[in-house]
Amino acid sequence: MKRRDFIQKTSATTALITLGGIGLQSFANKTNTKQITILHTNDVHSHIDPFGPNDGTYPNMGGVARRASLVESIRKENPNTLLLDAGDIFQGTPYFNYYGGELEFKLMSMLKYDAATLGNHDFDAGIDGLYAQLPHAKFDFICSNYDFSNTIMDTHTKPYKIYNVDGIKIGIFGLGIKLKGIVDSKNYKETKYLDPIETAKDMSRILKTEKQCDLVICLSHLGYYYKENPDRLCDLILAKSTKDIDLIIGGHTHTFLQKPTVVKNSEDKNMLVNQVGYWGINLGRIDFYFDTDKNKSANGTSIIV
Repeated sequence: MKRRDFIQKTSATTALITLGGIGLQSFANKTNTKQITILHTNDVHSHIDPFGPNDGTYPNMGGVARRASLVESIRKENPNTLLLDAGDIFQGTPYFNYYGGELEFKLMSMLKYDAATLGNHDFDAGIDGLYAQLPHAKFDFICSNYDFSNTIMDTHTKPYKIYNVDGIKIGIFGLGIKLKGIVDSKNYKETKYLDPIETAKDMSRILKTEKQCDLVICLSHLGYYYKENPDRLCDLILAKSTKDIDLIIGGHTHTFLQKPTVVKNSEDKNMLVNQVGYWGINLGRIDFYFDTDKNKSANGTSIIV
């Protein structure tokens, strides 16, 4: 099947999801509707090459070159596209052991990623190692609950950023997992960890109310859900505990979702949580549709690379 046909047929299988408590209406095909496409990855873990044809689990899947082809075809279909990553860019193949993250950042820059947040494994070469690779990254690092003010990373990340795409204001903030206990303290040094839910409430308020963003996205490395510990903070709990977030793009738990999970936020309004596994096997795609009054709906899918 041709890639474009595959993308269209895969997307067509997902239902239109209304957001913000708006009544169900298929205005995606109405005139004057604006379409914003969000593409995303998570937990790529330095997997540059595709899996071989004899791989027992993921034969002929993944690979940066194939992802680049998919992204290029989707951008041609809709130039109003953002490409995002939810962390754990580093660690997992000899490419990281040898190049220390240089190759990953260079390739993401070539793919024209717009923004990424940081995962715990992005500190595996230490905060100094992460800082050393920043010149190779031509995209924004957005981290809202890591206070780097007493470290070498100070001023090199943003708490949030607003992207104006075809007249639609898109506010993005990022949440990282607690590093203590899973990362050696010498690797993150004086980085301070701020409460994710309180940070999310603050960031989403700023973006939605003060900055008047039409779409608010959280890049999260908190994890989708922990079956063995249901009360542990995760994206599903974050979604239910906050308002004003339209989409949480997650990572850390390597969760494969065929389409976004619809969650009721603290005001009983629909919002989305998505995650696309690991190792660059899938590319997440979520299309948001805005009518002339900025009412919005969305559909989403996971595309096999």
